[in-house]
Amino acid sequence: MIRLPGSATARTAVATFVATAAATIAVTLLLINIFHRRQEALEYPHLVVPIPEGELDPSVWGRNFPYEHDSFVKTEIDYGRTEYGGSEKYSKLERYPAMKILWAGYSFAVDHDEERGHHWSLEDQKETRRTTEFDQPGACVNCHAAEAPRLIAEMGWEAFNRTPYNDLRDSLHIGSSCADCHDPATMDLVITRPALKHALENAGVDLSKATRQEMRSFVCAQCHVEYYFLGEDKILTFPWSRGRTVDGIEEHYDEYGFSDWTHPRSGAPMIKIQHPEFEMWGTGVHARSGVSCADCHMPYVREGSFKVSDHRVRSPLDDISRSCQACHPLDAEELEERVLTAQNTTAALLRGAERAIEEAIGAIVEAREAGVSERDLEEALALHRSSQLRWDFVSSENSTGFHSPQEAARILAESIDLARRAQIGALRARR
Repeated sequence: MIRLPGSATARTAVATFVATAAATIAVTLLLINIFHRRQEALEYPHLVVPIPEGELDPSVWGRNFPYEHDSFVKTEIDYGRTEYGGSEKYSKLERYPAMKILWAGYSFAVDHDEERGHHWSLEDQKETRRTTEFDQPGACVNCHAAEAPRLIAEMGWEAFNRTPYNDLRDSLHIGSSCADCHDPATMDLVITRPALKHALENAGVDLSKATRQEMRSFVCAQCHVEYYFLGEDKILTFPWSRGRTVDGIEEHYDEYGFSDWTHPRSGAPMIKIQHPEFEMWGTGVHARSGVSCADCHMPYVREGSFKVSDHRVRSPLDDISRSCQACHPLDAEELEERVLTAQNTTAALLRGAERAIEEAIGAIVEAREAGVSERDLEEALALHRSSQLRWDFVSSENSTGFHSPQEAARILAESIDLARRAQIGALRARR
């Protein structure tokens, strides 16, 4: 304890003076901070040029928002591989050969590469054999071309979705754009794709009441979700009528009797899961803690006196100091180890599920060759469908389980169990 000299009155006066001075300094610093923030609001963003409604060229937006644009154009850069992702384009079919067996008869068994940065979203779709060798609906354009909202306005939602992709190919010139997520007049985050609007409305979510933090995930959910093409018009639809878990999504598909294709070996009606990052993230600790997609994949950076989101959307492992250490005061090596521990565990379970599903398919084929009737194989086929749906949910989700490690493990445990039950059922049917 510090003893102040003199009488009690003098000590009290000195203590009061010190406390008052400290409070004055604190208030002064607060006012200075408020002043700087107000100056930023006045000076930035300063519209050098007006952004016309419907402007898609990121370079036009960049004249007003140079810091964001400078990082956005870096999505073209290949920063290399992480253990299970990154920005280097390579064949996942070669790395995981079991995918060719599980997806046999479907376009993904022909071409499935690691995705590159957002800059390449259109070019990679135009070049994949899934569009050059297979008929795809225009609905695929929704997430791969900035022209999608304009085409929807011109053609109508139903016509846009059902028009063959290759009939729209020559109208597509820009992949990701600022206009995908921002209002050109206010720069507010906005939803520009109808499928998410419809899904959230059906779920009772009022977008007009969404906070900015919520919007920092909703704009990503326009594309990083599971979806399917409904009906003859191939309407892009999110299967969320029973919730956003894998169990609810399966219930949705089963209720509609939907399938993407029939597996040529087992004969089971199959579902091809796309990339349910939003759904998987929603079951994890980060979502429950209020952490948005942008907090980790677009962390805040300082550019002079301005704080902006880094628009070089990428794996947090490529920028641990900003993506992770902003909340977790641990060494970068420790944080990376934690991520890889979750991913390695998930990867091992994925390989186990692949083996189980392969063996289930083999058992079904052998049972059919032995003369077992289709009726007696119905349960095994249903189990194959259910098992592979779960494997695909984790396999096609781009975090290799990290968005929700416990949920990924639960799903894959169920996948392995269902596949083994399918295998056993096929073997028993031969008796």
